[in-house]
Amino acid sequence: MAKIKKGDLVQVITGAKAERGGDRGKQGKVLRVFPESNRVLVEGINRVTKHTKVGQSQRGTKTGGIEVVEASIHISNVALVDPSTKKPTRVGFRTETVERDGVKREVRVRVAKSSGKDI
Repeated sequence: MAKIKKGDLVQVITGAKAERGGDRGKQGKVLRVFPESNRVLVEGINRVTKHTKVGQSQRGTKTGGIEVVEASIHISNVALVDPSTKKPTRVGFRTETVERDGVKREVRVRVAKSSGKDI
């Protein structure tokens, strides 16, 4: 089970501070997780300028030019935000037995290490 999932609110914990042009301390929502390379795509974080070749679409409108898009960031450089304190926290797991339709199952629940509350 992954510690960070799509849709989670995370905070950047490394890099240059925001006043120096970096992203440290900024919070954003996880748009996509790349588990094979341990990277995440975060909304509004690690924005890069991408130059795309100018072309035409089917309707004749111009495409391409310079656009700003988010690039992925390593998963170790972000921390999950605790929903109760709005501060970054580490993630732990707790197993619970849940009964559905008369069948007992073991379910792993993500827990914030700082507050102990479920995420």
